[in-house]
Amino acid sequence: MVTTLEVESTLTDRYQTTVPETVRRALRLGKRDRIHYSIRSGGEVVLTRAAAFEADDPVLGQFLGFLARDIVSHPERVQAVDASLVLRLQSLVGDIEVDFDAPLSADDE
Repeated sequence: MVTTLEVESTLTDRYQTTVPETVRRALRLGKRDRIHYSIRSGGEVVLTRAAAFEADDPVLGQFLGFLARDIVSHPERVQAVDASLVLRLQSLVGDIEVDFDAPLSADDE
């Protein structure tokens, strides 16, 4: 059984609201954190915590936002990656080891 907790807030004359404490706790929001809204075709709005990298890299954040909006607007365009493409990519980079925690060199930044 899935439990749903519902809360409400009120809009001010300037269309602002306070995020209720239960929502802040559920999303682990702190001051200055960003909130992401996904608006679905039936009028439902899903509120999530925005990924940290969006604030760190505005170009990447805008691109990912564009992709998210396009997927919501046109879900019929989403297609599975062709298995032959996956095999080709694996053949090109399969033996390369990457340390995602290693700092970038000055040339790579």
